[in-house]
Amino acid sequence: MSRPVVRPFSCACPPSVALVGLLAVGGAVQAAQVGAPVGDGAAAGPTLAALDLTQLLALAATLGWAAGLRLYAVLFFTGMAGWLGWVALPAGLVLLQHPLVLAAAGVMLVVEFCADKFPWLDSAWDAVHTVLRIPAGAALAAGVFGGAFGGDGAAWSLVAALAGGTLAASAHAAKAGTRAVVNASPEPLSNIGLSLAGDVAVPVLLWLGWVAPWLALGAVACGVAIAVWLGLRLHRWWRARTG
Repeated sequence: MSRPVVRPFSCACPPSVALVGLLAVGGAVQAAQVGAPVGDGAAAGPTLAALDLTQLLALAATLGWAAGLRLYAVLFFTGMAGWLGWVALPAGLVLLQHPLVLAAAGVMLVVEFCADKFPWLDSAWDAVHTVLRIPAGAALAAGVFGGAFGGDGAAWSLVAALAGGTLAASAHAAKAGTRAVVNASPEPLSNIGLSLAGDVAVPVLLWLGWVAPWLALGAVACGVAIAVWLGLRLHRWWRARTG
């Protein structure tokens, strides 16, 4: 009897799609775990049991909002902070510490950083990531509550997913719309300036989510208000151009 031929597994999906899918699956698989560092050394940050509701809400809000701006920066910086032992990630986010996930997120972070600096290429990048940033923001926010509150954890995760997806959508819409308008300008400095501002804002917001939850929630609230204001301005601008 001949032995069956075992072929190596291959995945044809793009790295960005694979990252989002891996994140969603990992949050479900590790929902019963408490965040333990995968890297060298013990975690210096607070454990899941030490995080109160305000801290968890701040983390969920900042991850959801920031994912709408710089998805791969969020994945890489959050995972690296856990891997280095700076913080103890919630169970639903522990997968971000895995070296393979960190490597893939790091590569995509570099690609996103470069693509976001060129007019119209940034808009094309935003258009493609409309289908990725919103579900990723929902998955990240839901992962914050993985393993928390016992039997009520699933309900908290669902509420966080809805809020995180909404925040990611609002941030993404404001970013994509503003950059599309700026791209119509003949000078490139405003485009690069806005891109660099986003590069700085995301890690700062993630840091606030851990060390100053109330400030982080306030920053996200201001971001939502700005997004609504920008949406109204962009709508008026579009109506004026189209008559």
